[in-house]
Amino acid sequence: MSGPAHLDEILYPAIEPYETGELIAGEGNRLYWEQSGNPDGKPVVFLHGGPGAGTSTWHRRFFDPERYRIILFDQRGCGRSTPHASDPSADLRHNTTWHLVADIELLRRNFGIDRWQVFGGSWGSALALAYAQSHPDVVSELIVRGVFTLRRSELEWFYEGGASAVFPDEWEEFIAPIPVLERGHLIEAYHRRLVDPDPAVHVPAGIAWSKWEASTLTLRPDPDLVAGMTEPVAATAFARIENHYFLHGGWFDEGQLIAKAGVLRDIPGTIVQGRYDMCTPAMTAWDLHRAWPEAEFVMVPDAGHAAFEPGIAHALRAATDRFADGE
Repeated sequence: MSGPAHLDEILYPAIEPYETGELIAGEGNRLYWEQSGNPDGKPVVFLHGGPGAGTSTWHRRFFDPERYRIILFDQRGCGRSTPHASDPSADLRHNTTWHLVADIELLRRNFGIDRWQVFGGSWGSALALAYAQSHPDVVSELIVRGVFTLRRSELEWFYEGGASAVFPDEWEEFIAPIPVLERGHLIEAYHRRLVDPDPAVHVPAGIAWSKWEASTLTLRPDPDLVAGMTEPVAATAFARIENHYFLHGGWFDEGQLIAKAGVLRDIPGTIVQGRYDMCTPAMTAWDLHRAWPEAEFVMVPDAGHAAFEPGIAHALRAATDRFADGE
C-alpha cells in the first residue's frame, strides 16, 4: 500500500522502484533491496523498524524523488528477504545488530556509493546509530525518529510492565498467553513460546506479541494497523526477531549508543520524537539530544510513535528536504 490517505497531503507522491534485487549476505541470507527516485540523486538508505517489520512502499515517500536516490531493503529474516523468520526452522543465530551493520556496509559498497544519508525510525534508529558510530566517514547525514537504544530501562518499560499503566486493557491481552508464575520475565517467557516448533504454540504467541505493539504505536487507535500487524506469518516473523534482539539487549553494552554519541558530532543530523510515544518514550530521544546537541531536535507535541502520524511525517519530510541539496 502507498500509506494512509492523509500522507498525500504531507509526503511525496507514491512511486515505483526503477530497480530491485537481492543482496547475497552471509550465512545463506538473501536480502531484498530496491532503488527508486533519481538514479543520479543524493543516496539515502532507509532502515526499517522492528527489528523484523520489513519495508513498505510508502517509506519511499519521505524523500523528494527528483533529488534522492532512495534505497530500501528488508533486514535479515523479514519482509521479502529469505530465509524468513516465520519458518519454524529459521536459525536466528546469525541475525544480530552487527550482522545488519555489516549488511548495510556491503550494500553501500556494492552500489559504489561513497557517502549516503542514513534514515531510521524506532529499531531503525538504533541500527542507524550503530551503523553511523561504526562507519561515521560514510554517513553524510543522519535522521532518526522514535529513538530506541535497547537499554534495559527501555525494554522493561514496554515489555515488562511499565506501559501497562497507560494501556492496562491491552496489557491484559499481552500477558494472557503467559502463566502467572512466568510473568516476572515476559521477554524470556515469550521467547520459549516463539521458538517452540509447534505452530499451535508459536503462532498465537507471535500474534499476541505483535498486537501489543500495534495497539500502542499510535496516539489514537488504528484498527487497520492492528489487523496488518497480526497477520499470522508477518506477526510470527516480527515477534521472533524482535524478541531475539531484545533477549540479547541488541548485543550492545548497556547504554552504548548514547555513550558513543560523540562520534556523531560532525554528522549533520535530525532527531524527531513524538511527545506521547508509548513504545519508545521521549526520555531516550532526550538523552540522545543531550549527548549529540549538534543535531536538530524536534519534539512533535501531538504524536505517538508511528512515522505516519501527521506531525511526525511532516517533521521527517522537512528534515529530508533540508538535507536534499547537500553533498
